[in-house]
Amino acid sequence: MSVPNPAASHQAATVQPWNRDDHLDRLAEAEVDVLVIGGGASGAGVALDALSRGLTTALVDRQDFMAGTSSRSTKLIHGGVRYLEQAFKGLDYGKYQLVREALAERKRMLAMAPHLAWPLTLITPVKSLIGLPYYRFGLGLYDVLSGSQRLGKSRIESTAEMKRACPSLDIKPLKGGVSYMDGQFDDARFGVAMVRSAVEQGAAVANHVDVNELLKHDDGTVAGARCTDLISQRTLTIRAKAVVNCTGPWTDTLRLQADPNAKPLMTVSSGIHVVLNKTLLPDGRGILIPETDDGRVLFLLPWLGKTLVGTTDDPAELSDRPEASQSEIDYIIKHINEWLDEPVSHSDISATFSGLRPLVSDPDESSTSGLTRDHVVLQDKGLFSLTGGKWTTWRRMAEDCMDIVVKQTRGLNAKACQTYDLRLPGANGDAAAAESALKDQPEDIADYLWQAYGDRAHLVLAAGSPERLVSGAPYIEAELAWAMLFEGACKADDVLNRRLRVGMLDQQAKEQIEARLQQLVNAA
Repeated sequence: MSVPNPAASHQAATVQPWNRDDHLDRLAEAEVDVLVIGGGASGAGVALDALSRGLTTALVDRQDFMAGTSSRSTKLIHGGVRYLEQAFKGLDYGKYQLVREALAERKRMLAMAPHLAWPLTLITPVKSLIGLPYYRFGLGLYDVLSGSQRLGKSRIESTAEMKRACPSLDIKPLKGGVSYMDGQFDDARFGVAMVRSAVEQGAAVANHVDVNELLKHDDGTVAGARCTDLISQRTLTIRAKAVVNCTGPWTDTLRLQADPNAKPLMTVSSGIHVVLNKTLLPDGRGILIPETDDGRVLFLLPWLGKTLVGTTDDPAELSDRPEASQSEIDYIIKHINEWLDEPVSHSDISATFSGLRPLVSDPDESSTSGLTRDHVVLQDKGLFSLTGGKWTTWRRMAEDCMDIVVKQTRGLNAKACQTYDLRLPGANGDAAAAESALKDQPEDIADYLWQAYGDRAHLVLAAGSPERLVSGAPYIEAELAWAMLFEGACKADDVLNRRLRVGMLDQQAKEQIEARLQQLVNAA
């Protein structure tokens, strides 16, 4: 299978290929203002913030961009309803401030890439009469805190309305429900768009690059990193005025390289999700189960044509490839069926995935559920580490981090943060051209390409054939070339799990596409 080059076409002339070898050449003996290690949401966010301040920036990741926690979330952009409940019960002003901050960032994320992020209505079923006014009051307060950022009003829902939203919901024990609005997004594609935006702003970036050692000044402070490209085995020496550690669950590993006496502060928990072929939410509203018998929250969400159910929150060990255990899958199925009168079975599962949540904590804390999800910025011998937080607040986290980096690093001639009104690729181009090209495609393919690529959908179509990769599914052959030439994908896993998302939606479809993709990878 040949690899067509869309850059040769007139349509794609303004969007340049993402040539990995060129980036490796730039990183081989680089001197930059800021080196970011870790290409998840936090790392890509810090890179974008640094670029917005006029700083030269490099970004590397040992795996693919967004391969870890950032592609394995519950896909929600939220202000933190549970934080609000904690703030109210504990009179915790800090939690209240977290909610206000997250609500502002939620609105920004929805505006940055409307094709990748959208409003979502969530309904909370209530079994007790006293629960209805309790949740209605709390979600009314959520509306008030949202202010001008509000997406819609919360409201009381009848059992009949909840049955329309989820026909399999068992309404017999319910007294009613309360609905409210938050946001939902395609986490991995949103993150890849962030990295692509950094590339277009001049950053030198490379995935599958391992940091072998941190370079140090004579006084022992961090001065850069010596790295190895895991694909070509090429050595890269990157010197930087500031090095920012955004490695999530692996934060302490790099901190200890900078300072062997650094106190470990990270704990990780695992959150697994089950993807169902069964259409449980026909009108696109989600269900929030407020409390299982062991006190956890479960979500039942529409997502990219499937039904997503999750999540767990259990202590975990570090792993590059966390997997959902059978006991965790059983837990999800058991507890969601307690709310359904048409139960789901293991045969309805089309895919599962597991992610590690980085928690900043007291290492002696016994329970992960009570640990803060707040972000912190640490400094160890000149290495800055941004960790904690959540997807929704990535932009604010990056701003806070870079404010500290600029203040504490000599020689950085930086402007103020300029990411407030950022628009990502797919939301900053020729929408009319994309819409015109999509008119000639089958409806499901047109809808899918717009959702995945926005106003660059016509450029994707120009990358190759519009032939379906799987009968009955919207994925097309042109996407494979686009992912490799324009979105930084190097390996089959990069394409299947984080560019097309099929690996996290449908294992059978993934297997059908994988063989054809491998031909393209071998030909590249």
